Amino acid sequence: MKAPPRLQALIEEGLIDTVVRQLMSGKEAMVFVVRCGEETRCAKIYKEATHRSFRQAVDYTENRKVKNSRSARAMAKGSKFGRQEQEAAWQSAEVDALYRLAAAGVRVPRPYNFFDGVLLMELVTDMHGDAAPRLNDVAFTPEQALQHHATLIAEVVRMLCAGVVHGDLSEFNILLAHIPGEEGAPGVDEPVIIDLPQAVDAAGNNHAQRMLMRDVGNLRDFFGQFAPTLLKTEYGPEIWSLYQSGLLGNETPLTGRFDRTHADVDMHAVLREIDDARAEDAARRLRMSTAA
Repeated sequence: MKAPPRLQALIEEGLIDTVVRQLMSGKEAMVFVVRCGEETRCAKIYKEATHRSFRQAVDYTENRKVKNSRSARAMAKGSKFGRQEQEAAWQSAEVDALYRLAAAGVRVPRPYNFFDGVLLMELVTDMHGDAAPRLNDVAFTPEQALQHHATLIAEVVRMLCAGVVHGDLSEFNILLAHIPGEEGAPGVDEPVIIDLPQAVDAAGNNHAQRMLMRDVGNLRDFFGQFAPTLLKTEYGPEIWSLYQSGLLGNETPLTGRFDRTHADVDMHAVLREIDDARAEDAARRLRMSTAA
């Protein structure tokens, strides 16, 4: 197919050879399948973020570092330059998170390059070599649900130990990749976490705990459809408590149980969580209706 203008620059730079097809188009980005030498990869072209609310942007970008004080002042004023800098920071956050998490051993698409607002990264595939499905497009047996849930909880822990909270983790941004077996052995399916522009710093963002709880709760609710025993688990509070206590590591055993201490209720936080749940449910319904 004819290369979109945003990808033409990558062709001229020799970063990609040809554009094969468009893979998807969302409210934040368009993704294309491209050829780079003998490899097939994907190129994510970021759109201008006109659909994110101001409150969400503040929650996610709290304490994010910017390259200089001029950019910080412009972003605070909301000037045209400031909005451009804010969008650049939003895009680079995903790139930074991908490199950081890949180095920590988290299963995310391998990043290759970031050039002129385009992220070049691994194409995650199924057993036929086609683009891997999202979890929401797959049905699981109870055993598969338990296995993938355990794998993803371990990935959430690995991310947190690397100082990152995804912030928007759900069945809509996790792919199910197929890993071929060696020498004719059967392959295995493996979850791959995607879509990280909203990733937050676990130690520097005041909303990190709430976001981690929501991420883990989304995993529980989705896989709980196939394995109802998961609906009674409380991995989120357990993980965060261990993290705050400095006792969380990649190999820390988890039970899925958590004993709460009685304390005064923070009604502001409760109402905030209700608002987030409503917004997330509305977004999920919209995605499902669009997919249908």
